[in-house]
Amino acid sequence: MASTSTSAPTVGFDLDMTLIDSRPGIRACWVELSERTGTYVDADLVVTRLGPPLAEEMAYWFPADRVPAMSDLYRELYPSYAVSGSLAMPGAREAIHAVQAAGGRAIVVTAKWEPNAKLHMKHLGMEPDAVIGDLWAEQKADALREHGASVYVGDHVGDVRGARRADALSVAVATGPCSAAELTEAGADVVLTDLTEFGEWFSDYDGC
Repeated sequence: MASTSTSAPTVGFDLDMTLIDSRPGIRACWVELSERTGTYVDADLVVTRLGPPLAEEMAYWFPADRVPAMSDLYRELYPSYAVSGSLAMPGAREAIHAVQAAGGRAIVVTAKWEPNAKLHMKHLGMEPDAVIGDLWAEQKADALREHGASVYVGDHVGDVRGARRADALSVAVATGPCSAAELTEAGADVVLTDLTEFGEWFSDYDGC
């Protein structure tokens, strides 16, 4: 892993639909949860709206008093059903490498439960400098500030809000549930088609 320099930036990355395509694995996990609990869940619908915290999705399918227990069960199932089925997004490894090769730090800041986020990184052979989980939208600003991130890359309007709260440059990729137009309207400073465009953008970034 590249050594850092004082002039090189720290870049934060979201996880689901930014660095990884977790839809196949998450779908499998929800199908298993549905079968074990006898509760109908439209897993195909679930994977169209990844990003917000797990509890918000659980609330669509389970009564409020069962959400905490069902969330715990889902997280227990996750390593067996979701990790191996998830894929690296095009350009993801290269984006992390571009930051580190420039002497910067690449960190992951995600709403996903942190232990499972780390399992994804290990399984896919990605080596960010830090993985911070359990933070959504504006909450992500806490980790971005703590790690001195000047850029945050994500696919959701919530990621844009988190970057702006942290006074970081918001770089959005239109690879998740939010369109390029929605990301722009939310205040993204830069909108890329996907992470394959990140390296060229980053090489011209004057914070580097």
